[in-house]
Amino acid sequence: MSMVSVQLGARQSDPSVPTDSAGVARLADLRPGMSGQVIDIDESVEPSTARRLFDLGFTPGAEVTVLRKAPLGDPVILRVAEYEMALRKAQTAGIRIRRTA
Repeated sequence: MSMVSVQLGARQSDPSVPTDSAGVARLADLRPGMSGQVIDIDESVEPSTARRLFDLGFTPGAEVTVLRKAPLGDPVILRVAEYEMALRKAQTAGIRIRRTA
């Protein structure tokens, strides 16, 4: 096993990601290499933004992986529906996920 995969595995199992009692977290809280399944988009997100996120593939059940984050955490590069996209941290904060890895 390479050093990179060892380090990536350590990130994925990091228990410091805040979750509620049902294991639900915000996409913004995940670190690079972590994945989750979209549960919903929070009601605090503006309706037009929520609709755009839905159109981009952030639908319930969609698998999302955090690929990279800029040094200050904004933007975040994600993989969803087999393509990569960049979102602002504020947008990822409104997406609720259940961690899968």
